Amino acid sequence: MIKILIADDHAIVREGLKQIVVETSDMVVADEASTGHEVLDKVRHNEYTVVVLDISMPGGDGLNILKQIKREKHKLPVLVLSVHSEEQYAVRALRAGAAGYLTKESAPSELILAIRRVSGGRKYISPLLAEKLAFDLESGREKPYHETLSDREYQVMCMIASGKRVKEISEELCLSVKTISTYRSRILEKMRMNNNAELTHYAIKHGLVE
Repeated sequence: MIKILIADDHAIVREGLKQIVVETSDMVVADEASTGHEVLDKVRHNEYTVVVLDISMPGGDGLNILKQIKREKHKLPVLVLSVHSEEQYAVRALRAGAAGYLTKESAPSELILAIRRVSGGRKYISPLLAEKLAFDLESGREKPYHETLSDREYQVMCMIASGKRVKEISEELCLSVKTISTYRSRILEKMRMNNNAELTHYAIKHGLVE
């Protein structure tokens, strides 16, 4: 039996996932978590076959939560199920140790297939993501500016490009305004840009924000 930990801060999403899983005979939702801290606590004290993780949860940056799970339970497969498009976070999630990446727009049958695949020690990626990864491997391709950013810098860049102010970002990430301003300066420097408008234009052009 595949024992699943569902980690998502929205109760309605967790209920929906449980309804999908209940239709199967070989898997069960063994536990739920609604914050990053809760995810880590449950992973440390219980045994699961697969973690289905949303990377946008309170209580910690989702990619850092993913990395922490992999540090502590290296063999535990984590399937990321996110509202963010594959262009935004899939490659970063896979680099951080995810066994697969799905958007919340995916069909229920695709989710079940992905859970079965990663529980068996394999990876799961969509055809669209497979094409992107193949393109990224082409020799001589110049790295886009956003790929030079750290995971936290990338997160802040996407939030700025979505129109959020520094104060809003600091409150959402539980960091000081000064820290977010430092990130912003670093981001502009690395991406060779002068202001938020240029960042926003770049993010829209590359499909990094909806």
